[in-house]
Amino acid sequence: MEATNKKPALLFLVHRIPYPPNKGDKIRSYHLLKFLLKQYRVFLGAFIDDKADWEHVAQLQKWCEESCFIELNPTKAKVSSLLGLITNKPLTLPYYANGNLQEWVDKTVQEQGIERLLVYSSAMAQYLLVPQYENARRIIDFVDIDSDKWRQYASKKNWPLSWIYRREARYLLRFEQEVASKFDASLFVSAIEAKLFQELAPQSADRISYFNNGVDARYFSPDTDYPNPYASEEQVLVFTGAMDYWPNVDAVSWFAQDVFPWILDQFPKARFYIVGIRPTEEVRKLVEIEGVSVTGAVPDVRPYLQHAVAAVAPMRIARGIQNKVLEAMAMARPVLVSSPGLEGIAAKTGEEVLLADTKEEFLTQAEKVFDNEVADIGPAARNRVCRDFTWEENLPQVGELLEQDISECRGDCYSKKITE
Repeated sequence: MEATNKKPALLFLVHRIPYPPNKGDKIRSYHLLKFLLKQYRVFLGAFIDDKADWEHVAQLQKWCEESCFIELNPTKAKVSSLLGLITNKPLTLPYYANGNLQEWVDKTVQEQGIERLLVYSSAMAQYLLVPQYENARRIIDFVDIDSDKWRQYASKKNWPLSWIYRREARYLLRFEQEVASKFDASLFVSAIEAKLFQELAPQSADRISYFNNGVDARYFSPDTDYPNPYASEEQVLVFTGAMDYWPNVDAVSWFAQDVFPWILDQFPKARFYIVGIRPTEEVRKLVEIEGVSVTGAVPDVRPYLQHAVAAVAPMRIARGIQNKVLEAMAMARPVLVSSPGLEGIAAKTGEEVLLADTKEEFLTQAEKVFDNEVADIGPAARNRVCRDFTWEENLPQVGELLEQDISECRGDCYSKKITE
């Protein structure tokens, strides 16, 4: 315990409890937290928007020096977010605003003399945009450009949602630009994401960088034999992900309705499995389509990947890196992926993944899979993941940024990192 106390203190604010790592944003924040715990006494503040996650609080309390967890009721938060229309703020900010958390942050930083402040996601930066934190080391992991996701959402929705989403994209971008201008460093999930934000926030370009996600290649390994969750005659295309996340809902709905019937017509044993927690009513109704199954939550996604002929990621709306793609690649599965779903993954199309954007292209690539013409793609995909996406290689730069004088790195190392 004495050695632990010698570690410097760090404040870590996360918009969603970073454990268990069972969805994309929590996978990244979990691994980031585990890395930070090796170097710092972590004071963790986070929201909990899923009642099931309260059972994991005790584990985080064991790991962290101190923690503050705030219940977030999505329905009430949506009502609160409407304050943004009155205050000319993005709706995201009042959604995540909480006086008790702000009080805990201020009290903890002052009493502990914390000088290193790390924020995960744009929504949590509001707690540190006050003069008293100007001299502290403030770093934000934006992960994705959230404002651009709202812009994409607007293009897919009818009025009035299209108007609300376009407004959110504009106002949230202004906030993201403000945060980037005041924080010492802004991080993203990929070089592409960081480069785009440099263009959107040119005044802060020299303080914008990224670190890739990682995949536990030992956990997602094709060498372990898992029981087959499918019927023996089924030739399965599988999609994995949280099924209450609208880009995932949009992806599987389009694929099930517009693409899969074509595939089934050519390959009668083909099946499309949608595997993931909290499927919406729209997703559950997809079982009415011949050959489509919706599993809901499963104890382990690896058997569903291992015994599928291929994974599909037909994303039409996406920002950053898709963990579902990396995990399937790590399991040495061929992945049929759209251009948005491949963003940030420098995989060779036709050699390490199969790229498709239109239903005709998906059918063409599916034919290659079912005709066993792409046997080398799975192993090549795993090799790519093992080379480029390891937490051990990617996380140390966060520690370097927390410790170094940012002024020593402006201009050169950030731009080099993004363009290399």
